[in-house]
Amino acid sequence: MSAATVSAATSPAELFDPSSTLVGTPAPLVGADDDAEEHVAAAGDNEPTAKQKREFNKLQKRLRRQVGNAIIDYNMIQEGDKVMVCLSGGKDSYTMLEILRSLQRNAPVNFSLVAVNLDQKQPGFPEHVLPEYLEGTGVDYHILEKDTYSVVKEKTPEGKTTCALCSRLRRGSLYGFAEEIGATKIALGHHREDILETLFLNMFFAGSLKAMPPKLLSDDGKNIVIRPLAYCREADIASYAEQMAFPIIPCNLCGSQPNLQRQVVKEMLAEWEAKHPGRLETMFKAVTNVAPSQLADRELFDFEGLENVQAERRANRIDILNEA
Repeated sequence: MSAATVSAATSPAELFDPSSTLVGTPAPLVGADDDAEEHVAAAGDNEPTAKQKREFNKLQKRLRRQVGNAIIDYNMIQEGDKVMVCLSGGKDSYTMLEILRSLQRNAPVNFSLVAVNLDQKQPGFPEHVLPEYLEGTGVDYHILEKDTYSVVKEKTPEGKTTCALCSRLRRGSLYGFAEEIGATKIALGHHREDILETLFLNMFFAGSLKAMPPKLLSDDGKNIVIRPLAYCREADIASYAEQMAFPIIPCNLCGSQPNLQRQVVKEMLAEWEAKHPGRLETMFKAVTNVAPSQLADRELFDFEGLENVQAERRANRIDILNEA
């Protein structure tokens, strides 16, 4: 991507504004993406109808707008960033990479993308799929080979789910590799439903009110993690991935395990949304609109000092009355 000049008058909101025309071409960022349209046309057996093209363009526009807004709201990507896009072979990470590529073409800040897949040596993993796909995109990429599968199987008791340990090992490998290649940001493909599911999982099973933040500093302070799909609906991502005909690789380790707690929560949220459309969007807004004084965490709010606040306000009122 060619370097872009950002004037002093450019507002932060314009940096990834989907309608921005700050760079080069006067065409809006969210218009039909020629590459994507050709991909969709080639993916199907029949030429898509005019209506199907319009619906796809609307979907693509919505995803690009939501990702752009998330980047703006949380200052996810800055001038000169090297963004390591973690690609698992699932619908979410493919969509994240494609949307970031499309935004990168017109963004008035210069940043680079490098796709990284962690080959965990799961039996039957189709090692050729991702390299073949990435070669076709022209994106720089690395395949990181780490046999975490054997460790997970060895350490996980029979009948227990592998997700927690697998996630920790995967995260450690990716964080370390990001340092090796000089990545300034690590992009993960979690979407709106992932964030809400994590919120309820922590409430139900961990007694903690926390979810997945759109932007995170790792515990060791070495890596900044971003989630560009934080505002995106899973249904939109699934539809986009299907129409783009991404070569999806299923997870045979965790995705096939029955009775996962996350799956139970996912089904609960889906039922709520089916009965009360819009409920998930309202709940997600709640995650972004927290009132610490209305909860009960003593570390977030000084409940013990309320008497001091009360006394200070009373004193201020008395001073105002005396001055009057």
